[in-house]
Amino acid sequence: MEKLFVEGGKKLNGRVHIGGAKNSAVALLPATILADSEVTIEGLPDISDVETLSALLEDIGGVVTKEDHAIKIDPSQMMAMPLPNGKVKTLRASYYFMGAMLGRFKKAVVGLPGGCHLGPRPIDQHIKGFEALGAEVSNEQGAIYLRAKELKGARIYMDVVSVGATINIMLAAVRAKGKTVIENAAKEPEIIDVATLLTSMGAKIKGAGTDVIRIEGVDQLSGCMHTIIPDRIEAGTYTIMAAAQGEEVYIDNVIPQHLEPLIAKLREMGIDITEDEESLIIRPKKALSAVDIKTLVHPGFPTDLQQPFTSLLTKAEGTAIVTDTIYSARFKHIDELRRMNAKIKVEGASAIVQGPVQLQGAKVRATDLRAGAALVVAGLIADGVTEITGLEHIDRGYENLIEKLESLGAKIWRESMTKEEMLTYQNN
Repeated sequence: MEKLFVEGGKKLNGRVHIGGAKNSAVALLPATILADSEVTIEGLPDISDVETLSALLEDIGGVVTKEDHAIKIDPSQMMAMPLPNGKVKTLRASYYFMGAMLGRFKKAVVGLPGGCHLGPRPIDQHIKGFEALGAEVSNEQGAIYLRAKELKGARIYMDVVSVGATINIMLAAVRAKGKTVIENAAKEPEIIDVATLLTSMGAKIKGAGTDVIRIEGVDQLSGCMHTIIPDRIEAGTYTIMAAAQGEEVYIDNVIPQHLEPLIAKLREMGIDITEDEESLIIRPKKALSAVDIKTLVHPGFPTDLQQPFTSLLTKAEGTAIVTDTIYSARFKHIDELRRMNAKIKVEGASAIVQGPVQLQGAKVRATDLRAGAALVVAGLIADGVTEITGLEHIDRGYENLIEKLESLGAKIWRESMTKEEMLTYQNN
């Protein structure tokens, strides 16, 4: 186990290249189960979630070959092996094995998903969709059992807009008999990315990226080659870091349209941002103005950027209100920021940030992936050295974080924990 150190006050300059989208990768890899021949996915991020999902594919008989940032997956010998616990528990996106295995094998046994603890995130919409397609679903000893004699297309209305449920139902429906219509579907770019892969495999999907997705089931899907989209959350995080502590930072391999809500708010704060087709240039000004943000489903402000953005707001003049309508428990980073001298209080689903304040380096803990990013942002602007534990969360979503920040001029490094520190960390 390791801890991360960030020495604050170093100005960021230069160029950073954004990797492939984590939130696409975790769905694209399970989607390969549906093919009958080799699938190649290029541009995958080098993160622990990709490693875990690759291992799970091998567990059910897949042959996984890695070459740089590309993975080749031969699913031809895969079997409907039960995945009741173990690696499944380490990330929430393991639930995509439900839809993919149900689509191909008409059965699956998958443990209840793990991942970051962000409050209630039920999978009832996933189950509703599977049942509408003709599956019997039961919860037995902490695992979800799915069984179907055959899957038949259906009209499915999502009671709650859910990225995970939209993708999972899509995975099951592409090999169902007949036509499926998903209404009130999520519209995130990652859904379009998954639909693009499935279409390249031979699926018939229309409307991905809108609130109505139409799928005509096919009997068979074949292998293909697919390049993943850039990670808009990683791009947004580095954009926030550049806004917080940069002089002139170029961010490459970006789709600026995916970051429109963030860019609009940063400009409102007084930050100069130049957009190109696949890049951003960030040039902060000395004085920043406080702005309110409210997270919403796409195309609104992403909940995954709320936590890093909150760290930036500690530098802004005035009072800002941050409201998260997506995850009720996504304010666990606030206590850690308070340790660093932030003036923030939580009231219900909102955090009230008073600024500007000079953050101070402290010992803090990342409780989830994006909280970890928020603490790195805070460490970059703090006076002194910040020591961050909980790196297993950060490693799930940010590839080569140290190398990328060092290339921009940050002073950041990792050290192994002592045995005493490990015991303290594990017991808290």
